[in-house]
Amino acid sequence: MASRLTGTAALVTGASSGIGEATALSLAVEGAAVALVARRGDRLEALAERIRGAGARAHVIVADVTDREAAQGAVAEAVEQFGRLDTVINNAGVMLLGPIEGAPLEEWERMLALNVQGLMYVAHAALPHLLSAASSDPRGVADLVNVSSVAGRVARSGSAVYNATKHAVGAFSEGLRQEVTERHVRVSLVEPGAVATELTDHLSDAAKEGFRTRFDGVETLRSEDISDAISYLVTRPRHVAINELLIRPTEQVG
Repeated sequence: MASRLTGTAALVTGASSGIGEATALSLAVEGAAVALVARRGDRLEALAERIRGAGARAHVIVADVTDREAAQGAVAEAVEQFGRLDTVINNAGVMLLGPIEGAPLEEWERMLALNVQGLMYVAHAALPHLLSAASSDPRGVADLVNVSSVAGRVARSGSAVYNATKHAVGAFSEGLRQEVTERHVRVSLVEPGAVATELTDHLSDAAKEGFRTRFDGVETLRSEDISDAISYLVTRPRHVAINELLIRPTEQVG
């Protein structure tokens, strides 16, 4: 099968590990030139070498998207490097769980800054370029994929603020979708359940134990399971838009 994204360019945030890393590789396999955005430059360089070794184009952008100017600069640099922007994967995020009572407010601020504001900064900066790509060859369509969570559907004790950030991502995605879908920019919301990534590394010991207990005996998803789904979304024909995709491990109940 011919590569379905040949001649296009993509930008992936949170590309230094997990879902972002796997998605960048998947998009490169499909023929896209990929801008890799995250804070850990050494990991991005290693990923870029893997992509280039497979015969695709990659460009490293070290940036913290919670900084508005940095987010705007990352998008501008990707467009300058590749001449266009057809696909944006808003994947960067953080999960800090715990009760509201006595919570460290800096954890709330960190989640709001990355999960909500950073995602919105990137989307805002990328939108003119996505609209331009959607009106031109080779595909006549562009994609913005916002990676959320099952936590954006169901609120749980001990994760209220994380839930709030992911509910915000869902509302923002749907509102934006309605604004641009008639101009062939597809906005998709991907909501993974439990995935074996670094997301839990930032949890407190108590929160880690609660997470382990909740998913004891559950075969969790792999990053590649989510990247495979994202690749499916962005390679659909021009007339097909998959707006929301919830992906849980088979054994995950809630």
